[in-house]
Amino acid sequence: MRVLLSVPILVSGKNSKQQDFQEETRTLVVNAHGALISLAAPVVAGQQITISHKATQEACECRVVYLGTPNSGKVQMGIEFVKPSPSFWHIDFPPDDWVVPES
Repeated sequence: MRVLLSVPILVSGKNSKQQDFQEETRTLVVNAHGALISLAAPVVAGQQITISHKATQEACECRVVYLGTPNSGKVQMGIEFVKPSPSFWHIDFPPDDWVVPES
């Protein structure tokens, strides 16, 4: 289940030129397996990065699994946790069979 949630994070790793980078950003969407983020640093699919949750100071190793098209100098990308971390975002996700009640 994906949840629209803006969480401030710090992303660090090596860019596509193998130079160290750190960039503050926010999540766009989160799920129990990772997130969708927007990043200016040039990275490649399959690359490992570290994200740090700014509110809790927790860090987690992630892998870039999807790269979108550049927009305004940033690229939306999907990242997944290297190790399962369903509680990293500190939210309760709706169950898989959850549906929005009709009004």
